[in-house]
Amino acid sequence: MQTRSYAVLALGFLVLGASLVAQQRTALPVIWQDRGDIASLDLSSGAGGRQREPAAEFTFVEASASGTSPKFVVEDEHGVRWKVKLGEEAKAETAAARLLWAAGYLVDEDYYRARIHVSGLPRLDRGQEFVSAGDIVSGARLERDTGHTASTHWSWYDNPFVGTREFNGLRVMMALINNWDLKEVNNSSSAPEGKGLEFAVTDLGASFGRTGDSFERSKQVLEDYAKSRFIDGVTVTDIDFVMRSRPFFLSVFSVRNYRARLKMESIVKHVPIVDARWIGARLGRLSRAQIQDCFTAAGFSEGDATTYTDVVMQRIAALEALPVTTDTSGRVEEVADSVEAR
Repeated sequence: MQTRSYAVLALGFLVLGASLVAQQRTALPVIWQDRGDIASLDLSSGAGGRQREPAAEFTFVEASASGTSPKFVVEDEHGVRWKVKLGEEAKAETAAARLLWAAGYLVDEDYYRARIHVSGLPRLDRGQEFVSAGDIVSGARLERDTGHTASTHWSWYDNPFVGTREFNGLRVMMALINNWDLKEVNNSSSAPEGKGLEFAVTDLGASFGRTGDSFERSKQVLEDYAKSRFIDGVTVTDIDFVMRSRPFFLSVFSVRNYRARLKMESIVKHVPIVDARWIGARLGRLSRAQIQDCFTAAGFSEGDATTYTDVVMQRIAALEALPVTTDTSGRVEEVADSVEAR
């Protein structure tokens, strides 16, 4: 009888231990996921896929005063809420989200629509220039509202992933798309039900233009993106990418902003070559058609989508051409088909 009691007790400990291990695994923070066969991904629909695309008809819910772009919330005929963004970031953000998703990073489910019909649309304080015939809105990026209200911002300089190749790969991605607005407020972490913390860059609108101060930088300007430099310098172990965020010299009087913008340049500096080659190898598995899908799905003309694709492919080729090396800790380069991310 006593032996049986010990057996039951031991079994209880095993079950409890397995439960705790499962909880610990669930609680692990995530910033990157293995997409499997990258060459088979559908980048015309992106992270949400075709099955989660927005419906055809929308009803106005409320305006949003956040950010620099005009925004408001709508609900489609299936009861799904969408965050609408208008203006110069709409196309760039849609394309950037698809490219980052293909590389393995967590992104919003974004879709672009050249025109949408919004019932009950009031006169907008911001973005009225994109409205015609009273309820037709042009150039809308639609982001699915996941309902994750308990989200926080995370820092590029202090997070659970600093030093990992997945995080370093994300730094490379910011340089590759010329995303110059790397403020903490544009990064979000949330914990979907049954999962650990998920870290993502949730505002990618300041991309595919030129980095620089407030007089030089741009968003989704093809000529600026095509003419900008990508790699700033390479050492035996590290690579520096081009990121110009230093404000106009008179803005030094706004000390906090000056320091923050200046510090942003360091985000794409001293990236281990092994990690830059790793993300370059993953991106290199994408076909030209897949990359072009990122831009055509974002509403760019066929000609602009083709040129954007040319530039992205040139930058990927530059990453793949980096010398095989080791990092400062002696970690040998690995370009694996799958990685267990933290």
